[in-house]
Amino acid sequence: MNKKLYVGNMVYEVTDDELRTMFAQAGNVVSAVVIRFQDTGRSKGFGFVEMTTEEEAQKAIDMFNGQDMKGRKIVVSEARPPRPRTGGGGGGGGYQGGEGA
Repeated sequence: MNKKLYVGNMVYEVTDDELRTMFAQAGNVVSAVVIRFQDTGRSKGFGFVEMTTEEEAQKAIDMFNGQDMKGRKIVVSEARPPRPRTGGGGGGGGYQGGEGA
């Protein structure tokens, strides 16, 4: 079963491909996405990586949490499921960041 990871504190210049390449060192990457603002396309400084197995996901957390990526120490943790949407305005949706997010 695939396991989704939250990757935070990234510099804005990181691309999906760079994220995928980095996490491939820990195992098979199903997807790697840097989250961007819809109107400008600018990175929000975080993203999600989906690994094939729980073991690969844990290896990625162990390898990369707190490690330097382009001058910043990234945060890598298990992604939490999306929060349920409630009435009213505002954004939301998608997976939320892990611990410390």
